[in-house]
Amino acid sequence: MTHKLLVANRGEIAVRIIRTAKAEGITTIAIYTSSDALSPHVSLADESIFLELSADDSSESAPYLSISRIVSICQEHKITMVHPGYGFLSENAAFAQAVLDAGIIWLGPKPDVIKLMGLKHLAREIATKVGLPCVPGSEGLVPDVSAAKEVAASIGYPVMLKASAGGGGMGMVICVNEPNLAEAFERVSRRAKELFDFSGVFIERYFPAARHIEVQLFGNGMGDVVSMGERECSIQRRHQKIIEETPSPFLLGRPELRSKMIEGAIKLATFVQYSSAGTVEFIVDDATGEFFFLEMNTRIQVEHAVTEMVHPGLDLVKLMIQQGMAEANGLTGLSRDSVEMQQTMYDTLLQEGRSTDATHAIEVRVYAENPAVHFRPCPGVLQYINIPILENCTWLRVDSWVSTGTEITPFFDPLLAKIIVSGSDRVKTIRRMKDILHRSQVEGPPNNLEYLISILDYRIFLNGDATTRFSESLEYTPRAITVVSAAVEMTVQDFPGRLIRQGIPRSGPMDSLAFRFANVLVDNQDGVEGLEMIILPGTPAAFKFHVSAVVSVTGKEVDFLVNEAPAQMWSSIVVPAGSELIISSKTESSCGLRTYLAVRGGFPQIPTFLGAKSTSMGFGGYQGRALLSGDQLSLTDSCGPAETETVRYLPDHLIPTYPVHSIIHVLAGPHDDTQFLTAEGISAFYATKWKVSPSSNRLGIRLEGADKILWARKNGGAGGSHPSNILDNGYALGSINVNDDTPVILTNEGPDMGGYVCLCTVASADLWKVGQLSAGSMVEFRRISWTNAMKLQSMNDAWLQSSKSKPSVNILTELEFKDEPQDPKLAVIPRTPNVILRQAGDSAVLIEFGEMKLDFELRARIHALETILKKKNISGIQTFCPCVRSTMIHFDPSLITQSRIVSDILEALKEIPHSVKAITFPGRRLRFPIVLNDRWCREALARYMSSIRDKAVYLPSNIDYLARNNGFESTEEVLKKLVASDWLVFGVGFYLACPFLVPIDPRCRLVAQKMNPSRTFTPRGAVGIAGVVAAIYPVVSPGGYMMYGRTLPTWQPWGRGPNFSPEQPWLLQPFDQVHFDPVSEEEYPRLEKEFDAGRYKFEIEDTVFSMAEYSNFIDSITEEIRAFEEKQQYSVATQEDIETQLLEQWEQARKREPPDTQGTEEVEGSIKITAPLFGNVWKILCKPGDRIDSAEMTVVILEAMKTEIPVKAGKDNAGRTVKGFGAGVREGASVKPGEVLVVLT
Repeated sequence: MTHKLLVANRGEIAVRIIRTAKAEGITTIAIYTSSDALSPHVSLADESIFLELSADDSSESAPYLSISRIVSICQEHKITMVHPGYGFLSENAAFAQAVLDAGIIWLGPKPDVIKLMGLKHLAREIATKVGLPCVPGSEGLVPDVSAAKEVAASIGYPVMLKASAGGGGMGMVICVNEPNLAEAFERVSRRAKELFDFSGVFIERYFPAARHIEVQLFGNGMGDVVSMGERECSIQRRHQKIIEETPSPFLLGRPELRSKMIEGAIKLATFVQYSSAGTVEFIVDDATGEFFFLEMNTRIQVEHAVTEMVHPGLDLVKLMIQQGMAEANGLTGLSRDSVEMQQTMYDTLLQEGRSTDATHAIEVRVYAENPAVHFRPCPGVLQYINIPILENCTWLRVDSWVSTGTEITPFFDPLLAKIIVSGSDRVKTIRRMKDILHRSQVEGPPNNLEYLISILDYRIFLNGDATTRFSESLEYTPRAITVVSAAVEMTVQDFPGRLIRQGIPRSGPMDSLAFRFANVLVDNQDGVEGLEMIILPGTPAAFKFHVSAVVSVTGKEVDFLVNEAPAQMWSSIVVPAGSELIISSKTESSCGLRTYLAVRGGFPQIPTFLGAKSTSMGFGGYQGRALLSGDQLSLTDSCGPAETETVRYLPDHLIPTYPVHSIIHVLAGPHDDTQFLTAEGISAFYATKWKVSPSSNRLGIRLEGADKILWARKNGGAGGSHPSNILDNGYALGSINVNDDTPVILTNEGPDMGGYVCLCTVASADLWKVGQLSAGSMVEFRRISWTNAMKLQSMNDAWLQSSKSKPSVNILTELEFKDEPQDPKLAVIPRTPNVILRQAGDSAVLIEFGEMKLDFELRARIHALETILKKKNISGIQTFCPCVRSTMIHFDPSLITQSRIVSDILEALKEIPHSVKAITFPGRRLRFPIVLNDRWCREALARYMSSIRDKAVYLPSNIDYLARNNGFESTEEVLKKLVASDWLVFGVGFYLACPFLVPIDPRCRLVAQKMNPSRTFTPRGAVGIAGVVAAIYPVVSPGGYMMYGRTLPTWQPWGRGPNFSPEQPWLLQPFDQVHFDPVSEEEYPRLEKEFDAGRYKFEIEDTVFSMAEYSNFIDSITEEIRAFEEKQQYSVATQEDIETQLLEQWEQARKREPPDTQGTEEVEGSIKITAPLFGNVWKILCKPGDRIDSAEMTVVILEAMKTEIPVKAGKDNAGRTVKGFGAGVREGASVKPGEVLVVLT
């Protein structure tokens, strides 16, 4: 008979069972809920079945507890056997019976035995019958509080109040006196009903210092029982085990006591004719050696692997399957004469273990929990996990279900892994375990690895003297800091951040000077990670230091307290163990924006991701996000002060200041010439004093100040309909990018490629100033030469270097430069095609080929240039950023000068052949599923129309617009065109290796403008067109491309799957070819789920793109191309005219919106709550007549720097009443610092 085994469980035990079943050739079926979709048991099983939550399900765990649903799945999928694992329904007699009633093999004891031994008061009665001593307590259930008091008085306090149906440490409360018992009784009864659907409770004497020892058994259901020895599980927290070992250290010198306990356990199991694997648990008085029956677990135990380790070849799951098959074959179970039921077999295995370095075994459970906060479970993403797996090692076993990228949800037990180690004796086993734990890395939310190590180092454990109260005696202090209160955008950053580009944000500190100096003050290396934060009124940062550490605080001026005592900024400070460090806004306003905290040694458990620890777009840092209250950051062993610690500080006159009006030095270019702006427009741009918008953030500093940029052209040609549009090219860090008519300084999280002009680029030495620009401050750009930019950089370097000894350099006053107008074109080569080298800051050069149009020959020349330069292996060249008609070369100016790299580029250009038809490009052809005109993109457009703009030429349907804009008669016709040709990857960048694609067949090359304004939401995997290129959005993000479908993303954040790796979590490279295969909306969610789980495998074949073949193909369809393009150009012009009118109408309508200037009339004695900064009113959380409950009550939420800023009622305002609001205050309104938000009386 062919069997199909369903595992009615999840996590580690599901993986464990599936592996054994597969080894036995049994088909396996997994079940899972949405939060477990990416779990390994789902992908390891031959088939996986989704458990959808019903309206009645209270949590994700509910479907795993639904007997009817699981049995129904078994029947529907012709399941022949069910293994329940441990937990969930594993000891539910009704479930076992329902499985058997459905004609399915139950891999466990009989339902009546489960019920009998599962109700602990009945189990005690059976134990008494067979002569096992029981813990003194009640005879049966205790009906009420009065009876409970009588029992407790007779046996003496402390007592344990237990739910009869409980297990796993749940439904148990220690009561030390009568009031304690009276208070707990109803609570435990009620909780027992909720958890186990049985409210019965009983009472036992509680032994404060006892051993917890259990005996592993296996029975055949006919009264035959074998034993695999004992395990000691005395080390527990919250009555749950965390370390188990065999043999019991308590029984090592007490062989007679061991024999009695094993004999008693066998006697009990024989009496109830136990079948399958089970465990009898005992409490042993540490002082007298008396043992008492505690309970019987009618399932496989979490810690069963410890027993298997000292019995080489033993597989308890395999035994359970064999017993189940025997029962299904008409037998009661395994034969009494079978090898499996011979005690001598297990005694022999034990002897084999002793002869093969497996005399003793210890298991530790690794949990995502915080031992310092009462073992609180800590859900989150495992950003990196590495538990050593040693080749050909018989003494180490790791049972786990997690990997890098696994999300630990709050719905289930936080067990991550079980590490089991064996050795020739206990001392050697402990030594091995300590070595493995020290070498293990589990980085993400807090875990108990450090706590486990501290146990293994503790004298009581080493002596084998640990009792069930061991965790209470262990003095454990985490080497960490805890976030008590989180400031705005408080993130982990390191310098210089990520330099791989490919659309991977650089991240790192926005003000690198203040950040790096903070590291200098605490003797950290330059690249050590620290914290960046924005301190605003009402949003302080507070930390609890569990151990002593040396810290420094730099950046914007703030109040800095250690244990309420003022501390000095720009200085090294020793924070004593147990202290609280608070960073808060100063009472008087101070300029600047960002503050930095460095701790000696950094944060070692923040994992490196793609070369840096910096927090970015959902990855890096701590959980890929800003820190929150309750987060814990581990520190190094060397975080504390030296014996002769010397205070380091920066003199007041050398501390950088952050003025309201900043002059920022820039290098002209790449695009501030008269090809793009008029001469008047260039002058006006540099003459403008720009104001920083509240909509700024780490992606970019948005500027306000000019109504319109004075453009030299009507539109962007092939780049788009607006004159700010260009064909996509590389961006340098600090570029002043113009999106329509709004300048944005591209900063650390900004894109490295895009389709807007960049007028100039901030000198690297002045980027720190950009990091301190706050909303409302003013900026003026001053052009300088590359040589002067290097002088500024040298001054910064000298400032940092001198600070390591005796600070003397003042970065604010040493150098002053006048504005130096300059041509951004570094070189122009008037050939066919022409080539322009454009300055892109002090560390990049943009090389443009030909006219502003799409041309495969131009892309071939770019590739040829890059190939030549790479072969020359020029020192200082870092990366290339190729795209449609250009490439940007990023270089290190400390290794190569701008003039030298320009010279090298010019020499390389001479080596490009006149004709590129002979060039071929090796690549791959990949097939992508696509849902055309999908509902997700339509929903994104509906959101756009309801919240941003409701009338535009591209609304309500992007696809209808694409049809009109390209001269097609219908939506169906345009959608066919969009999948008729393969697409060539021209570039990879922008964000998260987003691919820029162009159809190989020119007759399928649609054009489109960009949405104006852009969307704030785009679905992951959306495919859209802007200009002549298409893009696949790698993540949910803003966007402006015209969407026509949804495919699988090209970004896999943890590198899961056969086509990705942790080192390269993106899929596509230049010159790959993409073919889209239409699929249905119904099919897509399944494909997306497979992709996220790392199970989706793209169809990929190697290919070569030949310029000669392409040229011949173009020649063969010249007339068709001409006709298509003529029709297209006419349609584009028509749609542009319509959009010009609609855009003007929308802008005029916005201007006509009347401002609400009516405010609440002020009366004598009224109190005003004012805005702490420039921002927009996002939500008003109070109304006239509301009473202020506390100083912490939030009355208004502002939005500034793309962050929610709570405005609290403040000190002394509790008890007052809201009278009204300031003039013009409404949701969506802009406010300035000091403007009245709320009036109180």
